[in-house]
Amino acid sequence: MIDIHHHLLPGIDDGSKSLEQSIAMVTMAVEDGITHIVATPHADDTWKYNRERNAGLLQQLREALPAEVAAKITLGLGCDFHMNWENTEDAHVHKRRYTINETEYLLVELPDVGIPNRMDELLYQLRVDGLTPILTHPERNTTLQRSRDRLREWMQSGLLLQVTAGSVTGHFGSTAETFAWELLEKRWVHFLATDAHNLDRRPPHMSSAYRLVSERLGTETAERLCVSNPLTVFEGRPWPSQPEPIGLFEQPFVDDDDDDDKPSFWRRLFGR
Repeated sequence: MIDIHHHLLPGIDDGSKSLEQSIAMVTMAVEDGITHIVATPHADDTWKYNRERNAGLLQQLREALPAEVAAKITLGLGCDFHMNWENTEDAHVHKRRYTINETEYLLVELPDVGIPNRMDELLYQLRVDGLTPILTHPERNTTLQRSRDRLREWMQSGLLLQVTAGSVTGHFGSTAETFAWELLEKRWVHFLATDAHNLDRRPPHMSSAYRLVSERLGTETAERLCVSNPLTVFEGRPWPSQPEPIGLFEQPFVDDDDDDDKPSFWRRLFGR
């Protein structure tokens, strides 16, 4: 399994507190069946992002891993990109500073409550700059829990979704769990990831979520969300075709004079 969202770097945000804890987190992830990890520290007003510093910390971690662990893991670098105007403007100038392994793929983060001002404009700017935004843990945002319309609009414009493995297993409460499964069953989700921060409260575990998705939606779906799609991102390859999402491109309004069999506006627009 490939984990593209992991607060692994020591001492720079609310994730790992020390090099020793980072080593233990990698070891735990390997034992859970994870083969690749993207270290994704926060990039926001509280924790300023410095890619050169973070790359140095990641290399220190690689060199400190026990040989038997290092042989089973590949580490990469990205960030948890907070959606604000300052970040987006900097990404406009330095297009690969914040992305996963300096590819086109960028994890973008919402707060658990509310949606940032000008979110539509910020996402549009990222797309114009040639970046592919991946929204982290939408199932945990209380505004999106109440309304799917904004999420649908963003995805129609090319936004990808990453759901937290712990939400699938109920770790973040019943509301997030229910929403996560709704998104999964509609085939709106493109990735599962741990969003690991530590060894106990938010550990680097994916296998339980993989198993549940495999049981309910099939092994092919679990492999796509936990292996093939995240590996595409990790390696920076072009985004592959995906199974048709349910209800994503449905007609936003109905004209009584239209033929019921006529393709919706969004299906015509996206050639679906």
